[in-house]
Amino acid sequence: MDPHLKATLWQQCGAAIDMLENAMRACPEELWSDRSRQPGFSYLAYHTLFWLDLYLSGSIEGFVPPKPFNRDELDPAGIIPDPPWSKELLLDYLARCRSKCRATIEGMTEEEARARTRFYWGEADGVEKLLYSLRHVQHHAAQLNLILRQTIDSAPRWVFRAKEEIV
Repeated sequence: MDPHLKATLWQQCGAAIDMLENAMRACPEELWSDRSRQPGFSYLAYHTLFWLDLYLSGSIEGFVPPKPFNRDELDPAGIIPDPPWSKELLLDYLARCRSKCRATIEGMTEEEARARTRFYWGEADGVEKLLYSLRHVQHHAAQLNLILRQTIDSAPRWVFRAKEEIV
């Protein structure tokens, strides 16, 4: 796949992940673990990472998130972990997802970029899955920033490009 396209995809996908990380790090502990807010801050962070990980894996079939996570997020009833996942655990998951996203983009061939995968919501090729994932991560990063702004009157700033370059 074209190196310029890879670099551009990474800069924007990485920026969305960086924005998610910034929101997670800015969240005070009392808000992170507040179960009265539905959905809760920590759950939204987990949900975002779970689906990013799944989409980067290519398909639902055979997808297994890292321990201690499981596939409960695929349940239409929306099983929410109780108590919420710790910030440290989810920041570790975020680092794993960031590395996986970068490696996926760096290693993507023209054939993989065009290969189609079916999900319950429809079908997408490799590049479209990356763009869909970017939009999903950014959507929830924005939700988390809104929660921060409404709750503590502060939120992290916009990230233009990923903090790490792609080779």
